[in-house]
Amino acid sequence: MADAVNLCCNSQRFSCSFLTPLSSSLNSCHRALPPNQTRLQKSAVSVSDFCSVSGGAPIAFKRRRQFGKFKVCATVTETEPPKWWERSAGPNMIDIHSTQEFLTALSEAGERLVIVEFYGTWCASCKALFPKLCRTAQEHPEILFLKVNFDENKPMCKSLNVKVLPYFHFYRGADGQLESFSCSLAKFQKIKDAIALHNTDRCSIGPPRGIGDLNLGGLTSSKEKLSESPAT
Repeated sequence: MADAVNLCCNSQRFSCSFLTPLSSSLNSCHRALPPNQTRLQKSAVSVSDFCSVSGGAPIAFKRRRQFGKFKVCATVTETEPPKWWERSAGPNMIDIHSTQEFLTALSEAGERLVIVEFYGTWCASCKALFPKLCRTAQEHPEILFLKVNFDENKPMCKSLNVKVLPYFHFYRGADGQLESFSCSLAKFQKIKDAIALHNTDRCSIGPPRGIGDLNLGGLTSSKEKLSESPAT
């Protein structure tokens, strides 16, 4: 039994005496590494840590945690900007889509000056003039601006004798239609002169005449009859 104990102690002293010079040699190699060899410095193992465990405890290695790699994909939806004829200068600029909307807007305008622009989405002159018309609408919030798409309201435009684009009508209260003319960006001063002439303080007697001598009520009534008639 004593021989077995001596043999175990001798084996522990042998293992420590064997590992001690090995530890010193590894540590010397670790100190001799250049500073830029960070990978080798991190992977160097200190053997003295293994010998410091008393009683011959088993050597335990720590496993490095491995985290899964994943990619984050983000989708950005781009909203298409409005087309030039869809832009509005403010609450005093209204799009007209039907004859009834046109008549209602004129009747509800009261004594306000109403400027109606007849335009086409394909009209280059209309597109060039539109930004300046928007600035004019912002400068005159007391004026009501109506935008009428020619292609969407062809029967009404033909009844109003609109043959050239862009075309403008001026209305005000009981005075009805005051003026109408064609205008381009180069002749925009015509619109400013008409505003200075008709946008004055006044008090009209009687209900708003709207479109003046032209009667568009027949257009709305005929459309209503067509919609009410059964399809054959």
